[in-house]
Amino acid sequence: MDQIRTFDMFCGAGGSSLGAREGGAKIVGGVDLWGPAVESFKLNFPDAHVFQEDLRILTPEDVLAKTGPIDLLISSPECTHHTCARGSKPRSEESKDTAFQVIRYAEVMKPRWITLENVVHMKPWGRYQELLNELKGLNYRVREQVIDASGFGVAQRRRRLFMIADLVQEPQLVLPINTKFKNVWDILDRSGKYKMTPLRTPKRAKETLARAERAIAELGDNKSFLIVYYGTDGGGGWQRMDSPLRTVTTVDRFAYVEPTGNGHMMRMLQPEELRKAMGFPDNYEFPNVTRREKVKLMGNAVCSPVMEAIVHSLRLSSGAINNPEAA
Repeated sequence: MDQIRTFDMFCGAGGSSLGAREGGAKIVGGVDLWGPAVESFKLNFPDAHVFQEDLRILTPEDVLAKTGPIDLLISSPECTHHTCARGSKPRSEESKDTAFQVIRYAEVMKPRWITLENVVHMKPWGRYQELLNELKGLNYRVREQVIDASGFGVAQRRRRLFMIADLVQEPQLVLPINTKFKNVWDILDRSGKYKMTPLRTPKRAKETLARAERAIAELGDNKSFLIVYYGTDGGGGWQRMDSPLRTVTTVDRFAYVEPTGNGHMMRMLQPEELRKAMGFPDNYEFPNVTRREKVKLMGNAVCSPVMEAIVHSLRLSSGAINNPEAA
């Protein structure tokens, strides 16, 4: 197979497609309903056909008419209604059921490979086994693998469940291409261009100060750290700088705190720092949108080095690239 022609469902900002392209795939199309995501995808994949539509209304026949045959179908169905980060907020079964669009598209497209990415909390979902059985009913052999991006050269702890399906053979265990350990220092901009404000001010929320005080009590007065908003994160609401960033979400979540001669100063992590934590390279383009939209683009994305490793594994097992161990 000279090319792995790839279509990205739920394409978002294009993190999965970037990784697939780096792994040797050709991105021929994508679909997303959100304007900033579509704009981002177009900037970075100008030769692909992008649909800004509801994929439940869009038909796979319409896609094939624009893209031609598809070898790899990438999918990252809406995940917020699976994740525990929603707390006690109501969960939408209709939103969860978008995962079954993968089956609808696969039935028509008949790609050699399918990847489906979601939060690990998808697995206890009542229809998870049904989804798995439908994939197998289409004669796919499926590997389920939980992958933490921090083991793939990404400066972020981001555990995600991947279903990797192959029509021909059992997919191999996905192993990292880049195992370099990265932490918060690797993404932090220390040039001084971002303004910092005093940590301890009368207007600062009590919960924010409490998280900071817990960090200072453990680290001492002379260590930098991050405040991790949402106290239910299980880590006391803060984290060390020499660890990978905790999971990037669709809202501002992290504040950098630095000790100075004038007391502790703080600022929020910036979108440019979050993009590094997601594995996006400096030459990857993002549209000129609001800060909030930029953060959402990051939080919804897939870390590209993970998808690069997945596609590399698929190509290796198919014989599209030589197996170094067989040499």
